Amino acid sequence: MIDEEGAGVRQEWSPEEVVECWTLVDGDWALVANKTGATRLGFCLMLKFFELEGRFPEFVEEIPQPAVEYVAGLVKVPAAEFAKYDLSSRAVKHHRAQIREALGFRPATRADEDRLIAWLADEVCPVELVEDRLREAVLVQCRAGRIEPPGRIERIVNAAQARAEKAFCARTIERLGACAKRLLELVGEGNEAGAALLASLKRDPGAVGLDSLLTEITKLNDVRRLGLPDGLFTDCSEKLLAAWRARAIKMYPSDFRETAEDARITLLAALCASRQSEITDALVELLIALVQKINARAERRVERQLTAELKKVRGKEGILFKLADAAIGKPDEIVRTALYPVVGEKTLRDLVAEAKAKPTTPVLCGTVALPHRSGGHVTP
Repeated sequence: MIDEEGAGVRQEWSPEEVVECWTLVDGDWALVANKTGATRLGFCLMLKFFELEGRFPEFVEEIPQPAVEYVAGLVKVPAAEFAKYDLSSRAVKHHRAQIREALGFRPATRADEDRLIAWLADEVCPVELVEDRLREAVLVQCRAGRIEPPGRIERIVNAAQARAEKAFCARTIERLGACAKRLLELVGEGNEAGAALLASLKRDPGAVGLDSLLTEITKLNDVRRLGLPDGLFTDCSEKLLAAWRARAIKMYPSDFRETAEDARITLLAALCASRQSEITDALVELLIALVQKINARAERRVERQLTAELKKVRGKEGILFKLADAAIGKPDEIVRTALYPVVGEKTLRDLVAEAKAKPTTPVLCGTVALPHRSGGHVTP
């Protein structure tokens, strides 16, 4: 019954849901016995709440108002009386013991808390990072074990997170071996090369181009020289590794130096390993994009050339008539003097280009022969 935000019991209930979840059954009425007033109403609400949640409410506002009004009608007590039910009173403590016994639960011990911390650290924290969900996991585990959740759930969650982090760091450092020292040197005082590498790892490739490709190759070679072992985070959840990477990418060398050494090494390892993989993927994408860009430019260049060659010359028949008329009218003139002024040299060149671009079409100059000299005359 935890709401979507993980903040507690939802407050919006349909009438059908209220009837289904908050109705008192035969055994419940036996527990109510001769209780009256606010005590009667409060006990019934506590009983049904525990059945639903496996825990007691921390404050009366956790119990949804539709449930208060419905149960109040069942037990014939005004709903306003519930405000008088003091959760810290001795009577309520007795009610809790009575409800636990009736439902087969027992209070949590310190040994239970230690077991919950170990279970949460080993099984849940490596794959779940949201505190509300960790808290919910504790409640589910307690309910499965028929244990009333301890009042210090936040302490359990925090202790489990610290334990899981320590184990993760120890495992990472063990796998790094001698590489751990090289990572520490990156953030050492006065190591400008290390600071420059970290800064470059935080930058994106930028626009597609040869320069960005070469920059990413240099960056990849630099991080590979650290010698991170293969499979360093193979058995680590992507969510956990992403969280450590996100922490590291916001930090400056001075921030790393102020962090405990085991966490410092793990943060640097998570950043470098993640970025090494990401840069490799980015290089592939950059190379593909660069090839596509080169191809696109080549295609546009070819298209421009083809367009120029395939450009149709309008009014070819008229042009040919003008050429023939000029050739007949000025049979003794040379071609440049007789014909170019009539049509234009560019138009003639366009006609030739069009004819060459269509090899299957009879060549213009073959259909109507260009004028040539014969017996001192220009003959069409």
